Amino acid sequence: MAASSKFTGAASALAISAVLINSAAIVATVAGTTAAQAATVSRIDVRGNAQVDAQTVKDNLGITPDKPFSSADIDAATKRLFNTGLFSDVRITQSGCALIVTVSEHQIVNQIIFQGNKKIKDTQLAQAVKLKPRSPFDQQTLDADTEAVRAAYHNTGRNDATVSSRLMNLDGGRVNVVFDINEGDRTKIANIVFVGNRAFNTRRLRDLMTTRRSNFLSWLTRNDVYSEERMRADEEILQRFYYEHGYADFRVISSTANLDAATNEYTITVTVDEGEKYTFGGVEIQSSVDGVDTSKLGGLVHTKEGTTYNAREVEDSVSKLSEQVAGQGYAFAKIDPRGDRNFQNHTISVVYNIDQGPRAYLERIEIRGNAKTRDYVIRREFDVSEGDAFNQVLIQRAKKRLERLDFFQSVNISTTPGSQPDQVVLIVDVVEKSSGDFSIGGGYTTSGDQSGPSVEGSITEKNFLGRGQYLRLSAGTTLFNSQNYQSYALSFTEPYFLGQRISAGFDIYKRQSGVTDKYLTDTTGGSIRFGLPISTDLTAGVAYNLSQQKITIDDAALTASGVPDPTLVSQAYIDAASQGTWIKSSVSWSLVYNTIDDGKNPHDGLYAKFEQEAAGLGGDASFLKTTFKSSFYKTLSAQQDIVGLVRVGGGYIKELGNNGLSVFDTFQSSSDMIRGFSYAGIGPRDSRVTDADGSFVGGTTYVNATAETQFPVPLIPESVGIRGAVFSDVATLFGSDNAYATNTDMQWRASVGAGIMWASPFGPLRFDYAIPVLKVDGDQVQNFSFNMSSKF
Repeated sequence: MAASSKFTGAASALAISAVLINSAAIVATVAGTTAAQAATVSRIDVRGNAQVDAQTVKDNLGITPDKPFSSADIDAATKRLFNTGLFSDVRITQSGCALIVTVSEHQIVNQIIFQGNKKIKDTQLAQAVKLKPRSPFDQQTLDADTEAVRAAYHNTGRNDATVSSRLMNLDGGRVNVVFDINEGDRTKIANIVFVGNRAFNTRRLRDLMTTRRSNFLSWLTRNDVYSEERMRADEEILQRFYYEHGYADFRVISSTANLDAATNEYTITVTVDEGEKYTFGGVEIQSSVDGVDTSKLGGLVHTKEGTTYNAREVEDSVSKLSEQVAGQGYAFAKIDPRGDRNFQNHTISVVYNIDQGPRAYLERIEIRGNAKTRDYVIRREFDVSEGDAFNQVLIQRAKKRLERLDFFQSVNISTTPGSQPDQVVLIVDVVEKSSGDFSIGGGYTTSGDQSGPSVEGSITEKNFLGRGQYLRLSAGTTLFNSQNYQSYALSFTEPYFLGQRISAGFDIYKRQSGVTDKYLTDTTGGSIRFGLPISTDLTAGVAYNLSQQKITIDDAALTASGVPDPTLVSQAYIDAASQGTWIKSSVSWSLVYNTIDDGKNPHDGLYAKFEQEAAGLGGDASFLKTTFKSSFYKTLSAQQDIVGLVRVGGGYIKELGNNGLSVFDTFQSSSDMIRGFSYAGIGPRDSRVTDADGSFVGGTTYVNATAETQFPVPLIPESVGIRGAVFSDVATLFGSDNAYATNTDMQWRASVGAGIMWASPFGPLRFDYAIPVLKVDGDQVQNFSFNMSSKF
């Protein structure tokens, strides 16, 4: 018992001692912590700095002598110094009454040097790296830049390019950064193979892709560079093509690229499952939104029972319905098309459900990948902005607008959740492409001994300075004796005038034309124009035009008494020359309807333009000129990629004043009117002129039509971009008040021919050879011509 009491007493004493000791420790710790939190120093010493001024270091500390600071303040000061990017290491310690800040400075980049590069210029590589002259050197940034240079070569098809980096130390803590480059050989694409395709042949599918087989022009186009991102975009193109031709179950099973190391060439294999071809079954509109009358919406639906299933027609129907319902005040209404497949008869019945969608708002729009195109050029194509109700239909419409700009190789739009449950962030990823074209064109006259070529060149930039502006500069001349022609023109268009969806632009031109030893016409003029979109497919335009024209009779066409010889030059030109300068001041307006699916390679759609020009607002000319032209494209065989074209046009000019119609104002024939005949080679002509040159005086009325079939050219790879055409043209040009004119009645001309269309790296070119099969005595023939391909 005594022993137990002694043990208990000892344990109690031990416990009490432990409590006292721990209490003292806790007090000491608290006291120490309090002391640390309330520490002060009388000075700050900076050590290790050579390039950076000590005061700069002190200014970034946030700690002031003789003022209390804590360990948290020291941590914050350390982070601030690191964030300046000037130092590779920072240590802050306290020694007595001094705060010691020891830094290790980054070296300063003096120069970025690229060695061994020939295929990519220094300026292009400098844009790819983040290290810049006079910036702090950082090893992690250098490693990333090395990969960026390597990626730049991979994007040009040089996958075996090697890039290494090294430093050249200079005095004063400076370094030169050197990238040593072995460019290697450029990879090519030997073949693109499709497996599983039955409805469309391999050539047709390859023609859809942006990735192309290598050819003799690939060094210019660079469309034979393999990349996974490009292949993903091509898979989407293929999928959309099949969806628009009835194959709603189509899918790309795989796409693989195998590189032959011996030849440095890829073989791409795309395996597809086409599925069955569907037609539309029943089409119905249902609504759960009170106030929406579905019976009045049927006319907005493009899908029709019994026609081939087309995903684009479904999208267009959803867009039209969304516009109508939103216009009725239902901003959050959602149109959801539901397809019901019938696998037995291969039909898809579509029900357009109109429901009240979730209330979601657009928090912000993020744009990525636009190195040249400015952000606002992309943003203005959206009908929604930050804070607006989120509308998927309007987003898809903006995507189509961006694609139509032809500035981008691909446009992808996705969404991510915003900062709040009802907020959405829109991500716009674009891949830019070249927006400039250099084009050449001309013709060749084969009339008698006065044959020879003419040439015209132009430079076009569709995205000038990344602002989305259109700029075109062109010049042309003849290279043979019988015709004199020179032209210079400058055109500029701002598509969003004053921030509105109204285009504004101007044209300035100077032309000299005529016939050697007979006359010379000198024309200088310009126009100011505006365009206003009325709907997605319809656009209105208005312009003011001013021109000054003058004809000079050549000395060789004068008689011995010094007056023009009417047997050499038409009286129409003699009268115009006697009038001196002819000034035309006019206003014009137009309506353009355009549903063409692809402006560069049209397969389906209608382009129609109606225009009137009224002259008489001052000047000498006074008339009302009306013209119309339309082009209708239709795919005749999707399997063989055969396209039909029907084009019709016409014009009429009526005198309004008492000055009569000048030869400047009448219609002249051209290859756009009928091929196989020279410019101003048909229509009314002066019967007193013994030579056909210079005898055509133009007409007051014309009508023309074309029937054409376009097709791939056998044995020529689709990657070259060449298509063939056979055509037949008919036209008539008549009407003249010239007292000596003949052929003033309606007389038809016709020609047949063949052509080659080439989507060349220099711009679209077209070569035509036409043979007149119906002509009138005196008409001038021009069998062969080539020019920049003008689709519309």
